[in-house]
Amino acid sequence: MEPPRKACIVPALPLLLGLNLPLITSTAIAQDNQATDLSPVVVTATRGRTEAGRTPQKVTIIDREQIEQQLAITSDRGQVLSNLIPGYSPSRQKMTNSGETFRGRKPLVLIDGVPQSNPLRDSARDSYTVDLDIIERIEVIHGASAEHGLGATGGIINLVTKSAESGPVNQRVSASVTAGNDFSSEGLGHKLGYQTSGLRGDWDYLLALTRQEHGAFLDGNGTRIGVDPVQGEIQDSTSYDMFAKLGYWLDANQNLQLSLNRFQMNSQGNYTLVDGDRDAGRPTTSRRGSPDGQAPYNRADTVNLTYTHGNWRNNELEAQLYYQRFRALFGTTQSFPYQDSNGNERFDQTRNESDKLGAKFTLRRDGLLNNRLAIATGIDVIQDETRQTLIQTNRAYVPETRYRNYAAFLQGEFRLLEPLTLHAGVRHEYAQLDVGSFSTIDRDDVTQDNVSVGGGRPSFNETLYNIGLVYQATQWAQLFANYSEGFGMPDVGRVLRGIDEPGRNVDELLELDPIVTDNIEVGTRINWHPVSLEVSYYESNSDLGQRLEQQDGVFVGRREKTEIQGVEVSGSLQLNDSHRIGASWARSRGKSDTTGDGRVDTRLTGMNIAPERLTVGWDAGWTPRLATRLQVSHSFSKRFSDQPNSNLERFDGHTLVDASMAYQLPVGSMRLGVENLLDRTYFTYYSQTARDGDDQYFRGRGRTVTLGYTLDF
Repeated sequence: MEPPRKACIVPALPLLLGLNLPLITSTAIAQDNQATDLSPVVVTATRGRTEAGRTPQKVTIIDREQIEQQLAITSDRGQVLSNLIPGYSPSRQKMTNSGETFRGRKPLVLIDGVPQSNPLRDSARDSYTVDLDIIERIEVIHGASAEHGLGATGGIINLVTKSAESGPVNQRVSASVTAGNDFSSEGLGHKLGYQTSGLRGDWDYLLALTRQEHGAFLDGNGTRIGVDPVQGEIQDSTSYDMFAKLGYWLDANQNLQLSLNRFQMNSQGNYTLVDGDRDAGRPTTSRRGSPDGQAPYNRADTVNLTYTHGNWRNNELEAQLYYQRFRALFGTTQSFPYQDSNGNERFDQTRNESDKLGAKFTLRRDGLLNNRLAIATGIDVIQDETRQTLIQTNRAYVPETRYRNYAAFLQGEFRLLEPLTLHAGVRHEYAQLDVGSFSTIDRDDVTQDNVSVGGGRPSFNETLYNIGLVYQATQWAQLFANYSEGFGMPDVGRVLRGIDEPGRNVDELLELDPIVTDNIEVGTRINWHPVSLEVSYYESNSDLGQRLEQQDGVFVGRREKTEIQGVEVSGSLQLNDSHRIGASWARSRGKSDTTGDGRVDTRLTGMNIAPERLTVGWDAGWTPRLATRLQVSHSFSKRFSDQPNSNLERFDGHTLVDASMAYQLPVGSMRLGVENLLDRTYFTYYSQTARDGDDQYFRGRGRTVTLGYTLDF
């Protein structure tokens, strides 16, 4: 059976060299005040199952205690990731994660290795396909990676679900209530959860159910934050998650495991948008009302079947088969007018529909060459069928597109010398698109009049490499260097729906060529108790990347050469057995080639590049029953001098303070969290730097209090 998971050493940084660095990974303070187990965990997101702290590129492990600390403060998944991962953009605080990038590019989001991203028509909803209550830990690989194939040009974020606890029956019930600063009824939200798990003979099981309602969001002035009627909302929404996992041990080495997950988030549609005024500094707000059309929603159904054999001819074998059905409905927009049966002008809305079927086969073996070599090899296959439909009039906005991908890989870890380890791998990708002939739709804001486009079956071959070194200089100091390549597709749907020239053919579209990203990284890790520190410098380059640009209210993809550089620092200082200060700092810059001369010349904007951020956290165990966390995050101001839109040239920067407390009651436990403790009034990073318009000038959430109770029995 799966051995108990152990906490990971996550490098952190005290206040050194004049840097007040932010906490990236909080440390759970054991209630018995004993020292935390610092044994490294195995990173399942790496196909070779490398141990954390021994990888040639930066890896962050977010454990369950850290997740619970953040969930006590906010249920916004984007904000949780932003608080804990340096280089990840701040959350938009909406149902969408469009504009949330990782090292300036898109990350590949996985749940137990199952891809959640939809590369053919990126709906930017892949953060909202699961409730974090069922997640045991989050594994983050920083920088481009091809280990799981398509999509990881910025990195990999793998959400690992919980497993059954020992004993025949274990149950947990939880409840929480959330309120805005004024504790008004319209700002109230709540969450209910139930979990049961256990082991019975050769069987193990886990069942988890959650239901959450969000009220209206208020800013620091007590004003309702504007709703996004098109992209969808976290505020004024209801979400459900039903998760089940069933495992059977065929013998001591063989295990068969099936997991099912159904997640749904629905906007309630109780508010309409009130335009702000950027020139006057007046934010977009909301008022009571019923928007036109059907309220936006996110729905994801996932089936995952895994077979493992721990000793098949001295190899470890893993076979995974998965299926996902994903639907994302967007709100009505004036970009799609139509006449109803009474001759009245109405506005249509789109729905992204994606069905993925895939399989992964992995064979691992270690102990070769006198315990100096470990290898992993395998084959991955995936088929993704995607379309985007205008649901009120049953028109095809993006035609049905089928994507097939086949890949074979070989990954190895070889100890050259006692302190020096070589990591290297190769992966060959073959991909094919299949698009039938279609006609684009009429739009009132773009010169596009039912243009006929010829279908086609373009195919792509890419061989991707990675090579890295880890040098253990001393018992407490380590150096690492890495080169890796990531493979991604441009937003195919955005390309196809934007064709406005007659006579085009899918086979000849340069815009559909894949995105290959090179990631070069060097860094150091220091673990000299009570200090741990990790510093990483990276460069991420793509000869044919994709930059999104707003045009007539719609984002279009520009295929351009892009170059991004950045620094990430994280660390901690263990003051004593009960108190730890942690910090992280991340800064990146990037340029693209907008003139097509092969040289990057224009700075990337806030649509791609996250702000420079500094976060500091203090974890404290005051008594065996009481633990607290205080975190401060500062986003530095920034000018985007190359931004052609004067409304998006400047980010003002802001500092946010959050706090949480956990207390063990005689029966059960309580958590109290406060988001934006100082009730700071600010405009979000995305609103200031990525999306223009008086209808997109959103403030961030003001002081918000969450009180939760959990009972295990």
